[in-house]
Amino acid sequence: MIQPFHLAIPVQNLANCRAFYRDILKCVEGRSTADWVDFDFFGHQLVLHQKDDFKPQKISNSVDGYDVPVPHFGVVLTWKDWHSLADRLRTADLKFEIAPCIRFQGKTGEQATMFFNDPENNALEFKAFKDMGQLFAK
Repeated sequence: MIQPFHLAIPVQNLANCRAFYRDILKCVEGRSTADWVDFDFFGHQLVLHQKDDFKPQKISNSVDGYDVPVPHFGVVLTWKDWHSLADRLRTADLKFEIAPCIRFQGKTGEQATMFFNDPENNALEFKAFKDMGQLFAK
């Protein structure tokens, strides 16, 4: 079993982000105070911290013909779960930075991927591999 990671990120509007992670991504809320909230982020611990002076930078790096937002975080899902999430997010009219697609098609590391931002412009990537052996393949 893989141990869960812990990630804490700053947000200016805790209420908006709390609603996004809870209602859009369907993450279960854990402990919280007036200044932070933690979530079960697909089996990992994500903590949102209220930080009034937080200003995310919007930068990217070209990868496989796409402008990939940097930094970003997310989860590798099963192929089925990735498609279910992509369908649910499309139905919710979520704006994608990189719409759900297959990257590195026919190459090592072929994957389904999608990028989108939370309400504070923190970039998230969700991906899946038909062959999980490709996750760390060279």
